[in-house]
Amino acid sequence: MAATLPADSSPTAAKNMIKTSGSGQPRSARKPWADTLFALLARASALLTLALLIGIIVSLIDGAMPAIREYGLSFLWRSEWDPVQDQYGGLVMIYGTLMTSIIALLIAVPVSFGIALFLTELSPAWLKRPLGIAVELLAAVPSIVYGMWGLMVFGPLLSEHVQMPLQGLFQGVPVLGELFSGPPVGIGLMSAGIILAIMIIPFIASVMRDVFEVTPPMLKESAYGLGSTTWEVVWKVVLPYTKTGVVGGVMLGLGRALGETMAVTFVIGNMNQLNSLSLFEAANSITSALANEFAEANEGLHQASLIYLGLVLFFITFVVLSFSKVLLAQLKKNEGR
Repeated sequence: MAATLPADSSPTAAKNMIKTSGSGQPRSARKPWADTLFALLARASALLTLALLIGIIVSLIDGAMPAIREYGLSFLWRSEWDPVQDQYGGLVMIYGTLMTSIIALLIAVPVSFGIALFLTELSPAWLKRPLGIAVELLAAVPSIVYGMWGLMVFGPLLSEHVQMPLQGLFQGVPVLGELFSGPPVGIGLMSAGIILAIMIIPFIASVMRDVFEVTPPMLKESAYGLGSTTWEVVWKVVLPYTKTGVVGGVMLGLGRALGETMAVTFVIGNMNQLNSLSLFEAANSITSALANEFAEANEGLHQASLIYLGLVLFFITFVVLSFSKVLLAQLKKNEGR
């Protein structure tokens, strides 16, 4: 039987009666241990994550300390890497990591934007679902498969149909000639950047598609009703409404590109020297150097230098994520005005 309220009951009394109805006990008094246990588990999970992060930073600093004492910050701009002479510098690896990630973003962001735009605004209904699934399945392909495909299939195609024609076209041109120089073997910074772009396209495109779909249909229909074209609707309605999510998707792709190992190791060339600024020159990255050398590195300065590279990569990733957080906060602040 439902509880009846007295005619002169106050709102507080009504709330108390609703809370005690059914079991005859206040809701907070029924199972206080469950709420306490849940709160403790949630707090422990948060503290465990923080402790793991601090532990990783401390272990990296401790392992890299011999190299930090030996080189200090000069390690960041030293280009020599010679295990025989026990001389190390991280400039080549840092440059390779940043350059391949920038190339990947320059290719992946426009392509991902086009995919998301087509799936949300232009695709026929029968094609939208299978195409979206196909794009997402690209993210499930193991990175080593991308690396093998890039080395055996994509590299020769890039050498024959892109690198050689570009070298012939810009031979003797002061800047472009150097940019496209290098042995036409199909491996190097450009190959690694393109492979990374293919790998991060599914992540960025999926995020962009999801945020484009949350745009209220009334806003888009109103713009179309005023005579706007599809591009104008996307540029003036969809993007301003979803720019926070778009930036988040791009940063997700950048983080994926910075930390990729096996695919880059296959196609970047693994050369610890910086002879020129050519995009087709064989180079190295932080992740590929760690994958190739860490298992065979002797304890001492060599191993410490590799751990120092890992610490630098951790710092680069931290800076990128911090920048994205600041940018997202600024965008939200501007939206609230």
